[in-house]
Amino acid sequence: MNAIGLLIILLLLSLLVVAGKQGLKTFLGLILNFALIFVLIILVNWGFNPYLVTAVISLLILSVAIYLSAGRARVMAIAWQTSVVVIILVGLLACFTQYFAQVQGYTLENSDELEGLSLNIGLNFSHLVIIVMIISALGAVAEASMAITADLFEVIERSPNITVESLSDHAQTIGGQILGTAINTLFFGMLGANIPLLIWYLRLHYTLAEFINAKLLVMEVATMLLGMIGILLSIWFSTFLVERGYQREGRKLLHESDV
Repeated sequence: MNAIGLLIILLLLSLLVVAGKQGLKTFLGLILNFALIFVLIILVNWGFNPYLVTAVISLLILSVAIYLSAGRARVMAIAWQTSVVVIILVGLLACFTQYFAQVQGYTLENSDELEGLSLNIGLNFSHLVIIVMIISALGAVAEASMAITADLFEVIERSPNITVESLSDHAQTIGGQILGTAINTLFFGMLGANIPLLIWYLRLHYTLAEFINAKLLVMEVATMLLGMIGILLSIWFSTFLVERGYQREGRKLLHESDV
């Protein structure tokens, strides 16, 4: 058994011990989303419209990630609506970023690996960069929207006489906590994955201008920043939907059984 197989088994066992049946659903969701990513790659390779394919696959990934979670149906509905709106905005920002940054394709650092290989594969690498940026933001956006929505529903449930203004204050506090931890997760994930690259740049005595303009690094930083923006927008829009729902429906917002 290889290391990856062992880690997968340990993950499954940990999920079963910690979350029981819900852990199994979470693991199933991971498998489904992994399969959807492969479907995305295959369809883009076959020449289907990359933006249309990305839009459909993104909706499916968000649906799997959110609706296989435990919670109220209304919580999941709000989280899904938020995630869809935010991913559309992130997609537009990704197009804007790619247009000005031009980080598509391979870099000088990849030249040894690509020696003797043809890059004329019939795919627009600009489209692939945008796909990567959008897919990379999906998990962070879904997690943030689900977390803030579920927490606000808990606040409403435990505070029968809470006002909209007080709910807004709670949302700012909870949102700030979620924002801080989620952004740090993205930042250290990007930093940890690129430590060898950063050390390589330093050992090659890159100047500051070469360092901050290195295509590989710019691509990673841009993807991370889009994820952070997606988290921020998710928290804001989820809070808006919960507050509007509570203002219109009051505690009737809670009158749904757990799924």
